[in-house]
Amino acid sequence: MDARPAQHDAGTWKDALLAAVPAWITARAVVLAALAYAHYVADEVRPGRAAVARTVHEGLLAWDGSWYADIASRGYGAIAPESLRFFPGFPVLGRGLGVLLGDRVALVVIANVAALVAAVLLYRLVRWERGDAPLATRAAWFLSIAPPAFVFVMGYSDALAIVFAIAAFLAMRRGQWWWAAAAALAVGVTRPTGMLLAVPIAVEAVSSWRASSGGESRAGASPVVARITAVVAAPIGALVYLCWVWTQYDDVLLPYRVQTSSRLHGSFANPFTTVWHAVEGGFDGRVGTALHVPWLIVLVALVVVVFRRWPLAYGVFAAVVVASSVTSQNLDSLERYALFAFPLVLAVADLAAHRLVERIVYVLLPVVLFAYATLAWFGLYVP
Repeated sequence: MDARPAQHDAGTWKDALLAAVPAWITARAVVLAALAYAHYVADEVRPGRAAVARTVHEGLLAWDGSWYADIASRGYGAIAPESLRFFPGFPVLGRGLGVLLGDRVALVVIANVAALVAAVLLYRLVRWERGDAPLATRAAWFLSIAPPAFVFVMGYSDALAIVFAIAAFLAMRRGQWWWAAAAALAVGVTRPTGMLLAVPIAVEAVSSWRASSGGESRAGASPVVARITAVVAAPIGALVYLCWVWTQYDDVLLPYRVQTSSRLHGSFANPFTTVWHAVEGGFDGRVGTALHVPWLIVLVALVVVVFRRWPLAYGVFAAVVVASSVTSQNLDSLERYALFAFPLVLAVADLAAHRLVERIVYVLLPVVLFAYATLAWFGLYVP
């Protein structure tokens, strides 16, 4: 756990916007350039490949985006049960805004606005913890241009889930436990892995209670109730959706059964076996599969950095998210799942404090972002 004292100054909203907006614009320019390039290759250079052409022409609603669009416009009951693995928070918002914009456009708008809000909140969180504006700016940039962040431009729920996760951390680190509970509840309704947020919240609830030296105990039961509510909020959010599934399909765990089917991520597996299969995929020419292996090594190293340099709750959150990402039968979407653990971005921002390293990272990340977006639209990488 980092010994640096908390600064308790989140900066102004203007400061946060000035840091986040250029990063947000850059990310969109890079991803849209990748989409334009994919269109050019699919239409002009190698026409006739139906699967690639379909993914490219689905554009910002390719891959999981098409599922969210169908849920928003038609509802779960009108499409395949496989849709149940996508939690309702994001498509419900899309349906609501879709009254004005249309469901498909609304999903893309929500995802992109959420990406900007996430960068703004991350800037303020870092300023609150460290009082370090350059570090906060790097964090906002790196969250926006991280290689898997191309899904923040698409109709994916990830940006929205990260907004709620960062908001929960900012609230609980400030001692605003009811706000933390509200954010955690929203995470639980938005992502299947949202329940993992309960672990760092529990760690923070206990550690902050002990640090108060009993001062809050004299204030009555309210602080205890607020902490307990924040801890259970994310699981309750997920449970609300699962109970609805139960009433409709008589199987409360059906969304998770679908997700762990052999056609998707498979059931729980030994992570070492999963990693070895990914390595073998590299020798079999499966580029997207092999790319996950070096990233996993990087992610584990970043988890260590988070534990060493940031408060305990940050490290715990990073660890449980990364661990949950490698316990299925394949590593598909590893980088995107890991990005939910935003403290990993803070670790990169910390390590890039040296001016030369910072410049290298600022150049390298957009290049890799472009490459990953392009590979996804070509069907060579599963986002």
